[in-house]
Amino acid sequence: MPAIPSPHERLIIQIESIAVLNDSDRAGLKTLPLRLKSIGENRDIVREGASVTDSCLIISGVVCCYKVVAGGRRQILSFHFAGDMPDLQSLHLNTADHSLAALTPVQVAFISHEAIRVLMRANPGVNDALIRHLLIDSSIFREWVANVGRRNAIERIAHVICECFVRMRALGLATATDLELPLTQSEIGDATGLSNVHVNRTLKELRRKRLISTNGKIHSILDWEALQETADFDPAYLHLRRLTPA
Repeated sequence: MPAIPSPHERLIIQIESIAVLNDSDRAGLKTLPLRLKSIGENRDIVREGASVTDSCLIISGVVCCYKVVAGGRRQILSFHFAGDMPDLQSLHLNTADHSLAALTPVQVAFISHEAIRVLMRANPGVNDALIRHLLIDSSIFREWVANVGRRNAIERIAHVICECFVRMRALGLATATDLELPLTQSEIGDATGLSNVHVNRTLKELRRKRLISTNGKIHSILDWEALQETADFDPAYLHLRRLTPA
């Protein structure tokens, strides 16, 4: 069984999926002070409107960014996995303009903004990599706007599955065909703007077409090319250097 990466290694794997790091960059990232915390399922990590002085590194579990609109309706803006820093923008925008929540039990590490700034000033490679991280987050948000605004139900859900599969493979969290995605139909609905009934019907259609199969939390990709075509999915917006970790 492969060794479980340390929190710092999780971060390095994530950054190296999108940027080039040298030995000095990796050594610098390993000096970041981490404050570890376990957070229960369906608990907020950061709430909209909060004043934020730390950024959050996900060590394990699944996290989402979301906003709540009138009537208490939730719109999920993105999903995040082990190695991601989903609120890195708080380094520059220190009042949270959306919430960050644990969809499963998670372990996270809080890193003070000052520690990140010190490292970025001292290490141009880390500075460039973290700026790239921020820009790719923005690219993902733009794709999600297009997904919810213009794609139909089967395209929306297939697109979310494709994105999660590609990103999780790059982080070493999925195999060549399988990913563990413990999302409820309600959470998928909040991410795609669909009702639970519509989500259920659409997932059945994806299985009927033999694009995916599901066994509990494990989703298997049965026909990757056809799933991408159904989803109108082009991974270019993820700006990944490679599909799997080195």
